[in-house]
Amino acid sequence: MKKLWQKLIKPSSKYPILALVLVGIGITLAGTVVVHKGFELTSTNEFCTSCHTMQQNFEEYKETVHFQNASGVQAGCVDCHQPKDFPGKVFRKLEAAKDLYHHFVTGKIDTPEKFEEHRLEMAQTVWNRMSGQNSKTCKSCHSYDDMDHSKQSAQAAFEMKKAAAEDMNCIECHKGIAHELPNMAGGFQKDFQELQATAQSQGATAEVLYSLGEKNLYAAADTSGTVSGNLLPASEVSVLERKDDMLKVRIDGWLEKAGRGRVLTEYMGKRVFKATIRGDVKATETLIEEQTDSTTDIVWQHVSVEAWITAEDMIDDIQPIWNYAEDMYGSTCTACHAAPTPDHFGANGWIASLNAMSAYYRLSKTEERTLLKYLQNHANDTGGAGAH
Repeated sequence: MKKLWQKLIKPSSKYPILALVLVGIGITLAGTVVVHKGFELTSTNEFCTSCHTMQQNFEEYKETVHFQNASGVQAGCVDCHQPKDFPGKVFRKLEAAKDLYHHFVTGKIDTPEKFEEHRLEMAQTVWNRMSGQNSKTCKSCHSYDDMDHSKQSAQAAFEMKKAAAEDMNCIECHKGIAHELPNMAGGFQKDFQELQATAQSQGATAEVLYSLGEKNLYAAADTSGTVSGNLLPASEVSVLERKDDMLKVRIDGWLEKAGRGRVLTEYMGKRVFKATIRGDVKATETLIEEQTDSTTDIVWQHVSVEAWITAEDMIDDIQPIWNYAEDMYGSTCTACHAAPTPDHFGANGWIASLNAMSAYYRLSKTEERTLLKYLQNHANDTGGAGAH
């Protein structure tokens, strides 16, 4: 090692130092030109779409304003997907090696069917990358400071002023701006299927369980009997007895004393619905305490009832349900705009807010009720932590 080091630092006896310096400069210049030309050649739309797996993306992009518009300013692939700064550019090129691997080795998206299967996964990867960079590729063309809000529509100006004040990520509101949006339900619906798959083992011995979906309430361990109410999604029950595939459970909740006494809520004075009760299940009602809501002077009764339910779709931890609902919220309510955090509204306020947006999302009734329950249990007047 010592001899090698001496050779590296000792001037050459054969060549003058000036010649060596010139050679070094030449190699550096040549390397710079090669790197620059390499980036130039690999940063064109033609290169980016030369793989047949990118043709579907390219065809979608050609139908958008980023490809053709009145001003004639085109945003190419790298304008959105590759940062302008040199370190960011190099890192993105290195990341692209994964794309080549999947193209030439795994064939992960080499058919339209495979492409659609992985569209959500690919979109989320890009959205996460853009969010992590604070949408700097978008902002290299679209600057908050240079926007003339008087030339925007009233709604656009209102939203953009808020976005500018918070220096928001562009991708929070502009998903699907250059490519078709994936099936946003695919991710959280897969999560729900995984929860269902683990529910049977989780609920086998636990004393406290939580419902994945809606369940009928029975007065006896017989599903052919009269349905005497419904347990709503993400509701806590205590297990009293097990019989075959049935569970006898206790449900605690609040009833408005002056009302009909059929709807149990999670909290006094808040419309966070837990169960509906009637008939023989209603007859098991036991009073725990009675309180008056100081803000409304309405008297509420804290009660418990006993009922039988089927054992399936019950898990022993509420957090996986909240995780699933959080993914649903992110997938459903941020596809078109930046959604407020759950603690932005109170529990009752979320009912109207979600109803106002119901025309813009496609959820089943059970999914919608689970989402509402998540938002209400993380609202600003329920502690914001999802606790029951």
